[in-house]
Formats: sequence, structure tokens, C-alpha cells
Amino acid sequence: MSIPALLGFAAYSGTGKTTLLTRLIPLLQQHGIKTGVIKHSHHDFEIDYPGKDSYRLRAAGASPVMIVSPYRRALITEFSSQQAICLQDQLAIFPVENLDLILVEGFRHEAFAKIELHRPSLGKPLLYPQDSTIMAIASDTILETPSYISTLDLNNPQQIAHFILHQCLSHQP
Repeated sequence: MSIPALLGFAAYSGTGKTTLLTRLIPLLQQHGIKTGVIKHSHHDFEIDYPGKDSYRLRAAGASPVMIVSPYRRALITEFSSQQAICLQDQLAIFPVENLDLILVEGFRHEAFAKIELHRPSLGKPLLYPQDSTIMAIASDTILETPSYISTLDLNNPQQIAHFILHQCLSHQP
């Protein structure tokens, strides 16, 4: 089994990471690229809710709890205390069978290949000067960047998909 390529999307909150990924994934699928996603959240979240059997089992103390149907599977693991989340730990348990690419939303402080998303109107600084793993910047404004960093149009997912296919994947459709 081959290991899928790993590519991150790093940006400040509100830049449009999820919106871009939801537009990119179908474009990559059109080229036969099977894609998984790991999304980092700084917030507590629930994928289950009171009244459901799996919620009751977890509330009773079971961890992990796996919910399985003929259509999908979810694994819920409770942490005993708030933990620092490490991408490598998540990759170790991520199911990679049949995947060509794992897209990572967040984990911007970890070292792995990333595309930075930048909207100058948000008033946030660029990340690339402090992160040598950023290989491209997708912005909604033309930016002057060093020659080793590709510039992409944040509002052109086809261009970004083309970059991923030809610069990040060995798979050439």
C-alpha cells in the first residue's frame, strides 16, 4: 500500500480554508484523485447528540465508540484531559487505504508542505516568512513573493487544483 501525499492549507480563521477545500475536492476527484481530509479545530465539538445510543454509550464512559452503518463509519475517542494535538498522531490512526492525497486544514505550526491562504483585507500577516514549508500562497490580491513560492488565485480553485496535480502529486492525469 502506498502512502498518500500530504498537503496542508494554512491560514488564519475566516480566510476560507473549508470553502476552498469543498471546491477543490470535486475537481481533484474529476482527475481520479481519492482525497481524505484531516481538519484541526480549536473548539470543542460534538458529532453525536443526546438521545442517540452512541451518545449514551459515550456518556456512560465508553471510549472509543465506533458507529458503523453500510454507508459510513465514525470513531469517537474521548481524551481524559485537554491535549495538545499533533498531526503525526492523527496521521498514525487515519485510514489511508486507497487514498492518493490527504488534505490537512489547520496544523499551521507543524512542518509539512502547505499552501498558505491569504486575504490582505483581514489585516493578518503572511505566514510564509516564518514557515519554510509553505510552497505556494493563494490570495485574492496579487502579492510579491520570493521566486521559490508559487502564487495562486484564491478565487480560482481550478488553478489551485492544477497546481496540486502537477506540483504536489506524482500522479499526472
